[in-house]
Amino acid sequence: MRLGVEETLGALNAALGPGGPVWFKETRARHLRVRDFLAPRRALEARFGDDQVPERVVHAIVGLQGPGVAPVLSCAPTPAGLALQLRRSAVFERVLGAVAAYAAPTVPAAPGPHVVLHCPALRGSPCALRLSQLRAVLVADHLARALHAHRVSVRLVPAVRDPHMPTFLQQLRVDWPAASERAATEALRSRALAELTPARNAEALPPGALGRVYLKELVDERGRTTGYDPNLDSCLVTEDLLAVLAELQQAVQDWAEDSSLGLATAPDAGADSCMVVHVVSCEEEFQQQKLDLVWWKLDDQAPLRQKHLVCGPVKVAGAPGTLTAPEYYELRHAQVCKASALKRGRDLAQDSAWMEIFRVLCVATIKFEMLSTAPQSQLLLALADSSISTKGTKSGTFVMYNCARLATLFEGYKCSMEQGLYPTFPPVSSLDFSLLHDEHPSPPQGEWLLLFNSILPFPDLLSQTAALPCTAPGLHITARTEMVCKFLVQLSMDFSSYYNRVHILGEPRPHLFGQMFARLQLLRAVREVLHTGLAMLGLPPLSHI
Repeated sequence: MRLGVEETLGALNAALGPGGPVWFKETRARHLRVRDFLAPRRALEARFGDDQVPERVVHAIVGLQGPGVAPVLSCAPTPAGLALQLRRSAVFERVLGAVAAYAAPTVPAAPGPHVVLHCPALRGSPCALRLSQLRAVLVADHLARALHAHRVSVRLVPAVRDPHMPTFLQQLRVDWPAASERAATEALRSRALAELTPARNAEALPPGALGRVYLKELVDERGRTTGYDPNLDSCLVTEDLLAVLAELQQAVQDWAEDSSLGLATAPDAGADSCMVVHVVSCEEEFQQQKLDLVWWKLDDQAPLRQKHLVCGPVKVAGAPGTLTAPEYYELRHAQVCKASALKRGRDLAQDSAWMEIFRVLCVATIKFEMLSTAPQSQLLLALADSSISTKGTKSGTFVMYNCARLATLFEGYKCSMEQGLYPTFPPVSSLDFSLLHDEHPSPPQGEWLLLFNSILPFPDLLSQTAALPCTAPGLHITARTEMVCKFLVQLSMDFSSYYNRVHILGEPRPHLFGQMFARLQLLRAVREVLHTGLAMLGLPPLSHI
């Protein structure tokens, strides 16, 4: 079984006896010089009074064992609290001896509920897509990838119908189905006609409208007032609205296609086992609330759990608010091409291989900009050329640059091996990971920082990204779709700092090969984690930039 941060924290807190969690994992390099976990002094005083932690408790912590619990070297009181350090060589050996287990998400023992991800913004054309709607599309795509990776059965709605939308989504590396045929609306139309309220005062209905349904009674009788707009009153029922409902209805009722693709499904396929998540921009939420209620009114089998993941507004510094998604894409693409031309001193627009790289860099820039902020928060975009520089440490371009550096490193080893400078890579079981120590005094612990902050916690991070609060009360839910981008940026910063200080492929001297291979195995794990994280964003790894 793989070692886990959550498992280790759970065992440490249990060793202190009854009470809330006390321990936390250190992340900063200066703290990792002396400890890996800390139980703060004040929290211990609240648990044990002014007395010291009993010696028997400290002994129990040092001897901790259990599934997924990392081996402990020492636990001692300090002015900051109880400081714990792991047996780092043993942790290196366990983790780097099973890289695949740490570079992939943890598959749950039992499948969760079916999830329908509904993104209304995809019903229009690309040229009408606002930046806030583009943000909702990218959040929905990223969330779908995270759920799929955890074997959750997911249906994506709507299937896009605009002829230009599939091409634009392909540019953005968004994986979304295209429409084949429309869902039948006859049953919904018959129910709607029976529920419609007669027009008041000879109210003139617009073309395509069947009538109006009033919703306040439904909100009150269902007891779902938490989170609904108090101005909700009525909804105009149109043929287009019925088509939207019919597609959602079909997605809930038909899970055969997902099962045929090998995705895990819950044993009960009824409405109670399904959750519908409407991923909407803040401008679309009011209309989506109306649609929720009309669905419940017209369909007795509508899912009881409908949740709204509302994406906050997108503001653009120094630009008009009318910038569309395609215009934003073209701007970023032009900036990437311009920066590359300046860097290399020539225009590469006629080189198809380089143009594909530029398209990937453009999409990486956009996705990291749109997804690095929690989806419910306001997002401020800066459109300056500096956003696509490889020197800035917060951009998608910086992450892709370090991905290419890793590729170059392993290609360099391969070429040197073929020339006879280095031996072939030995079995991982024969590597001596006690050689992984950073001899450079500042900043210290570069290798442990990479393993402890990036490789070891990565499966837990992926699980948190895919976690949806299915049973949370109220209409709105949150999702941690910003976590992967932030993680990849921090990983790239830590790797870049380490790579700039430590010469990995050293002199071809036999007595240095042991440390070199241990470091290469560590960076293999970094590479695999980085590739998995990029795949969650729909981004391919790059071999050069």
